[in-house]
Amino acid sequence: MDALDIEVVADVELDDPVFLEGLPGVGHVGKLAAEHLLEELESTLVRRVYSNDLPPQVDVGDDGVAELTHAEFHAVEADGRDLLILTGDHQAQSNEGHYRMADAFLDLAAEFGCESAYALGGVPTGELIEEYSVLGAATSESRVEALQDVGVEFREDEPAGGIVGVSGLVLGLGGRRGFDAACLMGETSGYLVDPKSARAVLEVLVELFEIEIEYESLEERADEMEDVIEKIQQMEQQQTPQMADDDLRYIG
Repeated sequence: MDALDIEVVADVELDDPVFLEGLPGVGHVGKLAAEHLLEELESTLVRRVYSNDLPPQVDVGDDGVAELTHAEFHAVEADGRDLLILTGDHQAQSNEGHYRMADAFLDLAAEFGCESAYALGGVPTGELIEEYSVLGAATSESRVEALQDVGVEFREDEPAGGIVGVSGLVLGLGGRRGFDAACLMGETSGYLVDPKSARAVLEVLVELFEIEIEYESLEERADEMEDVIEKIQQMEQQQTPQMADDDLRYIG
């Protein structure tokens, strides 16, 4: 296999599509959001991206069939809006790999005619939260203003330390290549897979793109997460009863 191998699965014509990146990260927020869109909307798998920058492993499906780990591009038609959605189970394992793969992802987005891009992810708060805000970063002031109109918050010096991985490079490399790019980051504790944060990001996209989706499967996962959080809290209280209920930043 070449260092980077792109498999053509299907060819489709897209009308002014928007590129959405949803690979694993903090709280798996971006991955959950992207996969939920694929569940709710009509989609077509169009490309598989294999790379030796990904972990050396295979992924085993429910049917027991193993497949070399890879990233996938799906073409989606959403109420008249075309999307190109990137998903996968892994990111690159090195700094150089992140750059190589991000370049390849942006090449594919450009090949399908994308001129705008959104990286989806999470920003850790270090503690459990009740109200989920979505933070943003963008490559232009006009994009900042448009996202503020749909409730995205832009906070000085946040996220602390910047945006790393593919999400950061979609903005950094994408901006240099002429993409109108932004990153949407749902607040999350960072301790668990967070469907509530993913929903907050999706609600921004729904308003931004004027599309409709249901959230039932995410709500079920959120209920499961609440059960896990409750058990964690009970265990912490039993082990350290002097700890205040709202001081949970040390859970992990």
